[in-house]
Amino acid sequence: MKRYLKFILVGIILISELTGCQTDQTSDEIPACIKNKITTILNNAVSNPPTQIWKWEVDGKTYFYITADCCDQFNYLYTTNCEIVCAPDGGFTGNGDGNCPTFNNEIKKTLVWEDQRN
Repeated sequence: MKRYLKFILVGIILISELTGCQTDQTSDEIPACIKNKITTILNNAVSNPPTQIWKWEVDGKTYFYITADCCDQFNYLYTTNCEIVCAPDGGFTGNGDGNCPTFNNEIKKTLVWEDQRN
């Protein structure tokens, strides 16, 4: 019996460590205004497809790309102060709003948050 309890306890600790990592990992790299957007997303109904937030690093700057919740909507790119830069893609044509700057270097894209609700 003790052996099973030990196994269950280790399992619970492992699960809580694994689920806690994502929040701790992203909390340092996401600005407060983007966290506010996450709170708003979580207070709304689940979107299909689930919303994702990507960190884009290019030309010495950091941006945050937030996916829209379905068809024919723009996916917006934000500064670290949550100012809209442009819509790189999405919309009726799928080509965005045409207002994005020309980046000189390759964009490093990192997924920093995804809505995990069902």
